[in-house]
Amino acid sequence: MTDQDRLLAGRYRLDGELGRGGMGTVWLAQDTLLDRRVAVKKLHVPPQLEDDERTRLYERTRREARSAARISHPGVIVVHDVVEEDGLPCIVMEYVPSRSLSELVREDGPLTSAEAARTGLAMASALQAAHSAGVLHRDVKPANVLLQEGSERVVLTDFGIAAASGTETLTRTGEFVGSIDYAAPERMLGREAGPAADAWALGATLYEAVEGVPPFRRGSWVETAYAASSEPPRTMERAGELGELIEGLLHKDADGRLTLEQAEAWLRGEAGTVRVPAPREEPPPAAEPQTRVEPPRQQGHSEPGEATARAPVPPPSGSAPPTARSAPGRGRGARALAWALCSALAAAAVAGGLWWQSRNGSGDPGPPGPSASHSGPSHSSPPKLPPVADGYERVRDELGFSVDVPEGWKRAGRPGGQQVDYLSPSRRTGLRFSVVDFAGDSPIQHWRQLEPEVREKSPGYERLRMNATAYQGRDAAIWEYKWQGRARPYHAIDLGFGSEGQAHYALYLSAPDAEWDTAKPYFDMAVKTFRIRARD
Repeated sequence: MTDQDRLLAGRYRLDGELGRGGMGTVWLAQDTLLDRRVAVKKLHVPPQLEDDERTRLYERTRREARSAARISHPGVIVVHDVVEEDGLPCIVMEYVPSRSLSELVREDGPLTSAEAARTGLAMASALQAAHSAGVLHRDVKPANVLLQEGSERVVLTDFGIAAASGTETLTRTGEFVGSIDYAAPERMLGREAGPAADAWALGATLYEAVEGVPPFRRGSWVETAYAASSEPPRTMERAGELGELIEGLLHKDADGRLTLEQAEAWLRGEAGTVRVPAPREEPPPAAEPQTRVEPPRQQGHSEPGEATARAPVPPPSGSAPPTARSAPGRGRGARALAWALCSALAAAAVAGGLWWQSRNGSGDPGPPGPSASHSGPSHSSPPKLPPVADGYERVRDELGFSVDVPEGWKRAGRPGGQQVDYLSPSRRTGLRFSVVDFAGDSPIQHWRQLEPEVREKSPGYERLRMNATAYQGRDAAIWEYKWQGRARPYHAIDLGFGSEGQAHYALYLSAPDAEWDTAKPYFDMAVKTFRIRARD
């Protein structure tokens, strides 16, 4: 019997899919008791989830319903019921015939400044109502904004990662949950976030509404996070007077950011009474513990679910954008901030298994591990490549290198990004190859600067070695260590190398500590066969 052939909870008949994502499906359904159309969000549970993760996922779904139910506002989706089917929680919501703001911009093009202002006014009002009810949304983005057909109603949906006052957090220390394109800097840095973080997300959403793209999106999630924390948004070409408001909402400092109340007043035509703060030219260096994130996917009626970054992954070597991508004049202070951000986001993965999720809603398990290092050969130029060994294949990667990896391992990387992973079938063991911008003057200084953050964010961190060496005629450094992952101990090794004025690289392996003797030869083979090539 298919989903559409039976009644959910003996009452709701599923008539067809409204949207599907990596974490769930939203169905159009008929409430046979009250004879009305509803939307039903059914959870997808990946089979590889540990029991505690499954429990947290179920509770997060129930909390989504409770959070939305606390708010009474025409701009917030109405939750009718929560039922269980095959032990899985399902949320029954009002059905809003609509398109998401994300779909509208993608299919019809950007909104006019006036249209975006009307949408923003409704969103600001809905978010204030949520905050008054003690609920922070934490995932405001175009995919979660519904524009009802045949009316001017704007509906905020998907409270899957909302934080409600008086409830225990479901986000573990160091874990980031949300969408990188719309997350405020304080959220990505693991700091306490309040209503100002939702105000930032409103600004990022309005920017995309009028410009057609998110304000800080770059070629990789790391570059996006770096830009959001240290660079101004791209120059707006279509925003008109709305640009002043958007800049105020995207102020890096939460205390200097426009509030939702000020935004609402501005959008009602009272701009003269609101002072929009000038963006800070250079942010202060971040000196506190750091976290790292992966770009989660979009959600809403069209793409249901949640996005999280959680993994046995302390900061990867390839976390920072290359020097050529850095804004001129920012210098080492901005680069240190970028590394603070990236190592912080990486540590979000340390406590448990990482879930990589793309912007289009598909979920790809990410590389299972942190950055650490290996002692490669110390010679002035690469020796002649050996024949490909049994059980390996030679890959020529678009990132600009060739290397021998185990047969059957899958490549995971984003077009235009600066790092790529090759993952084992179990996805617990992985090789990562990165183009890096060292935070220090040498590879060993880079590792030393990164280690305190990794130690603080990695339960049971134990350094096995960290020393300078040489590799293929370049300065290099090795970092090897262990830490306690969510489900099991992990072991990692990283080789970072480069020359002044040239690109820097990092070769990295992580695996469960119990499988290290089997996994380590994969890294040795990568070190032996890695060659820099011209990009395809």
